Amino acid sequence: MEKEKVVHPLKPIYRNDSKILILGSFPSRKSREEMFYYAHPQNQFWNIMSDLFHEKIENKTQFLLDHHIGLWDVISSCEIIGSKDSSIKHVVLNDIEKVVKETEITAIFTVGKKAFSLYQKYVEPKTHICPIYLPSTSPLYSKMKYEEKKKEFEIILSFL
Repeated sequence: MEKEKVVHPLKPIYRNDSKILILGSFPSRKSREEMFYYAHPQNQFWNIMSDLFHEKIENKTQFLLDHHIGLWDVISSCEIIGSKDSSIKHVVLNDIEKVVKETEITAIFTVGKKAFSLYQKYVEPKTHICPIYLPSTSPLYSKMKYEEKKKEFEIILSFL
């Protein structure tokens, strides 16, 4: 598979009353094809959110907005091979500071190591909000079992 230059195709999901922001690194190939976040059927993000809030998620965007959750990615464009965060090079960042200024966001959660390190190094100095690391929900990240990941994600509930 070849490295390709890709521009983030998805708009951020948030409203002025959003209280937290969850940031991934960059949409997977499947998410770019489906034009929605965490679209790979084996990605555990939406299952974890459904379990945390004890509700079936019919409309993902509405679910996030109803719970005052913003969702976006740290990277605006990059070179990437397939969906592998480890292959990401030549990063351009999204304007996360603008989203924070337009909302009531007081906590930022980063999903995966790439999102955490990029946010911490380049974005935190602008937003002054320390990121809280959450494990990757990707099917490629198998170091943690589903229940362990869900337990880590429970921290978001205390900020809502």
